[in-house]
Amino acid sequence: MKVFFILVLAGLIPALVLGQGQAQAPVAGPPGTPITRSIVGTVVDSHDSPVPRAIVLLKDTKTLQVRSYLAQDDGKYHFYGLSSDINYELRAQANGLTSPIKTVSVFDSHRIVTLNLKLKKKLKQ
Repeated sequence: MKVFFILVLAGLIPALVLGQGQAQAPVAGPPGTPITRSIVGTVVDSHDSPVPRAIVLLKDTKTLQVRSYLAQDDGKYHFYGLSSDINYELRAQANGLTSPIKTVSVFDSHRIVTLNLKLKKKLKQ
């Protein structure tokens, strides 16, 4: 019985909510578990119409690694499992146009950041 209580206190076995017989959902992960976030949005043109197949570029400002995503037919894109400890820069490009660079800061505490990207300027050749 002592082992059971030690495992419950350590978070290895979910404790039962008294009187309800249901497992209680954890409020947060174990200490040291990295918190991830997602960035989602839609790429639109100057008339706010979705741009299918636009290329969305995500730059990790710490490592300078760039990931890309080909927007869906409705212009939607998503990046999942991103570190909340890193600033990210995003921009989109399609049909010879590009969007301004948008930054998602470490100070933005949202788990899901919605960021729509509007194509405006011509790409530099």
